[in-house]
Amino acid sequence: MHVLIVEDDALVASGIRAGLEHAGWSVEVVGSLSAADHALSVLQSDVVVLDRRLTDGDGIDLLRQWRVREIGVPVLMLTALDAIEHRIEGLSVGADDYLVKPFDLDELIARLHALLRRAAGRASPDIVHGPLRFDPRTRGLTMAGHHVSLSRRETALLETFLQAPGQVLSAARLHDSLYGFNDSVESNALNVHLHHLRRKLGAEVIETVRGLGYRLGTAQTLHDMVSIRRQQT
Repeated sequence: MHVLIVEDDALVASGIRAGLEHAGWSVEVVGSLSAADHALSVLQSDVVVLDRRLTDGDGIDLLRQWRVREIGVPVLMLTALDAIEHRIEGLSVGADDYLVKPFDLDELIARLHALLRRAAGRASPDIVHGPLRFDPRTRGLTMAGHHVSLSRRETALLETFLQAPGQVLSAARLHDSLYGFNDSVESNALNVHLHHLRRKLGAEVIETVRGLGYRLGTAQTLHDMVSIRRQQT
């Protein structure tokens, strides 16, 4: 999953980046409103962490513009402005959550997971799709009750599909879920990760939609795949 961090304090930004990357997120950090607006126009971020006091203005003004333009990406406001009226203002303008500095990194990560869970309409922390069960907090995956070991990139890629069941995801969208804007990436990197997922979980797990992108196999398709495997053993 991809998170855009809008924070002009380099120390705070680097700490958030390190913590989120360790937790399996793909992270992009920018330090101004203009850079944030540009980044969101070229990257497909799943969630935004937005500071208020930035070098070129108040983050709440940018959030207001995004909501007017019907940009619905979940936004967590992260700021030192802790008065109740500041929180009410942020939430009223369109923030989905509000966290005051100083903060605990584990709480920030938990809140981001909660935002994604609400955006997807899920009540349970785990993501269940057919025989697949994924815990975003521990990054653990089971298939038909059996643990499956995935690399960090493979896990991030599968999570992106699980967060958007039934949707066709473009190669660019999947790339953004794995890498930052300035990462140096081999041209075939996405195909390699897709190949590894299919090899470990089954070819039916990821469908290729010619000319458009890729889609998670249906829950029934994956159940059928597991049943056939059991009959063959």
